[in-house]
Amino acid sequence: MQAKPATELDPLAVARVPMQSRARARFEAVLAESEKLLEESGLQAFSIPTVAERLGMTRGSIYTYFPTPHAILNELAKRHLDELQALFNERAVDLAAMSWRDAIRTVVQYAVEFHNSRPAARMLILGGAVTDTSFRAQDMLMRHLGELGRRIWEKQDSPLPTSPDVSTLVADIGLTCFRRSFLDHGWITPEYQEAAVIAMQRYLEYYRAKK
Repeated sequence: MQAKPATELDPLAVARVPMQSRARARFEAVLAESEKLLEESGLQAFSIPTVAERLGMTRGSIYTYFPTPHAILNELAKRHLDELQALFNERAVDLAAMSWRDAIRTVVQYAVEFHNSRPAARMLILGGAVTDTSFRAQDMLMRHLGELGRRIWEKQDSPLPTSPDVSTLVADIGLTCFRRSFLDHGWITPEYQEAAVIAMQRYLEYYRAKK
């Protein structure tokens, strides 16, 4: 019997969001400076002491909100993932009016523009989950995008299977193409953008043709 995934998140990998306005301002300053550091130097140079020095803050004041560097990275990743989901939700009506093939091409275009314009998002989303917390956040995004995709390219007369979860797998396939491009080139190239479109279309076509 396979072990079930752990149900509790590691508290050291989760940010402690303050309620008071002054504390919240410091919290946001840490995140903003952390993102700048990631864009300038990448993950290897990222550390809480470096962020503290750049902000003129003590390490202890940062540890109050972020027990580990992973807590900062996970909070940044969550925000980028939330932003990406909001982007697709805003365009859901327009996407639903397209053919499913055109919708996939447009979805890929939106996602590529999002990642290529945000260096930190590329590192945190396409570089792979750094902790169980970030893995779960990415998995939740894929499931939400799968639900959105189901509304976009599923028709009443041809529902898509839920086992396997075809709609979510379509999103996973696109993300895999993006990750390979990021790992090889540091960004999503036009060639990998087209590869994502083809892979997603052909996978979905197989299940639609079975109807």
